[in-house]
Amino acid sequence: MSTRTDAAPPSQARRGRRWIEDWRPEDEEFWRSGGARIARRNLIWSIFAEHLGFSIWMIWSVSSAMLASIGFGFSTQQLFFLVAIPSLVGAILRLPYTFAVPRFGGRNWTIFSALALLVPTAGYAIAVTHASTPYWVFCVIAAFAGLGGGNFASSMTNINFFYPAAKKGTALGLNAAGGNLGVALIQFLLPILVGGAGAFGLIKASSGGLHLERAAYFYAVLCVIAASAAYFGMDNLATATSEPRKQLAVMRHKQTWIMAFLYIGTFGSFMGYSSAMPLLIKLNFWVAEPAPLGTGIYFAYFAFLGALVGSATRPLGGWLADRYGGARVTLAAFAGMVVFTLAVLWTLTRLTANPTADPAIAADNKSWFPLFLIFFMVVFAATGIGNGSAYKMIPAIFKREAELATTPGTTERAVALGEATTRSSAALGIVGAVGALGGFLIPIAFNSPWVDDPLSATKSAFLAFTVFYVICALVTYTVYLRPKHRQATELATTTI
Repeated sequence: MSTRTDAAPPSQARRGRRWIEDWRPEDEEFWRSGGARIARRNLIWSIFAEHLGFSIWMIWSVSSAMLASIGFGFSTQQLFFLVAIPSLVGAILRLPYTFAVPRFGGRNWTIFSALALLVPTAGYAIAVTHASTPYWVFCVIAAFAGLGGGNFASSMTNINFFYPAAKKGTALGLNAAGGNLGVALIQFLLPILVGGAGAFGLIKASSGGLHLERAAYFYAVLCVIAASAAYFGMDNLATATSEPRKQLAVMRHKQTWIMAFLYIGTFGSFMGYSSAMPLLIKLNFWVAEPAPLGTGIYFAYFAFLGALVGSATRPLGGWLADRYGGARVTLAAFAGMVVFTLAVLWTLTRLTANPTADPAIAADNKSWFPLFLIFFMVVFAATGIGNGSAYKMIPAIFKREAELATTPGTTERAVALGEATTRSSAALGIVGAVGALGGFLIPIAFNSPWVDDPLSATKSAFLAFTVFYVICALVTYTVYLRPKHRQATELATTTI
């Protein structure tokens, strides 16, 4: 195998030595003789870059809960909106980021997208060090943090081209989990980096107060490292070609929208809950008095756990989907989300609303926090499993449709399978973009301005989410698993 062939057309020859012209992952001999090693190397650095993208995407999820401590008096509604903005922008960017990989090359785009994250990190560092920074400026900087959300689409599209169909579930699951872990790590590290208390209280708050800008400096350095690693360690695939117009044709495919709907339930829930969890804990289980750590449950001790659990279970979802079929695993994930979202809602009905930030109420609510946390962690685990299994379903659906339309062993079959990979990569971007909208909608729902108090808004939101998960489960069963459904019967033969 070589990274460039002598017979390459002039347009390809000018690409340079980091372009691979011959890539045949479905060829077992090709895969064993070096393809697997190259794919693994690209996967490792893709995970690292995507991890940083997620971290910067979610930097406001935990720092927003700390803004009051450094002199910013934003309202609860403003804070929930602030953590929601990056998810909205990230969702919008996912579609163009998907198309960027075939156009510019996976390696090249990884370098660019890593360096682009220096914009929101620099803006963050400036904003938090000036007490006069207006709220709208924070919103603009939070919007630029959405660049990190776009990284997910380009990274997943790139890795989808590198791996054979039989290994996509695991590879995509690992790639996505590495990115998702960025949410947990930023929520774990940020309180420590800025001088706050963290790590379940093992790290004490600094006597010098909070310095949120330190987190921005730290991640800016990591972004430069990620860009350098991509430059030296990744490759572009000349075979990862596509035409945007043809890629956008998957938007007319009903399977794309069915999977996008389901992905709102899995990935959208993961991102939305991860974004909102620090504020949820702060509003319902903690008050700032007496200083320094206040009364009740200090949000920074536990804010990262949900994202950690959801990230860790995502590759499990991909592995289970490879073994048992994505539709079956996705249905089980939604069933778990229904049951344990109701359990979370039950714990919230035991709480007392605390509009005046009374330490006595916070102390009473604290007794229900262990059950709230346990049930919420199971919900996060189910979202992670569902993320992995749903993403496995997408390439499997397009591959099976190509097989049903062609004859085995023919050139037509080979061409159809190649086109299926391109179409599934486009679908991954669209599905990911729509799914990420949940990361915007969930924080908004948790503090709806038309509900009297934050606790009532939270309970109403969880009830609405439960109903949505029931609908997602019914759609999964009806379309992909119901025996009498012709489409389900055909697609199920490839363990979607």
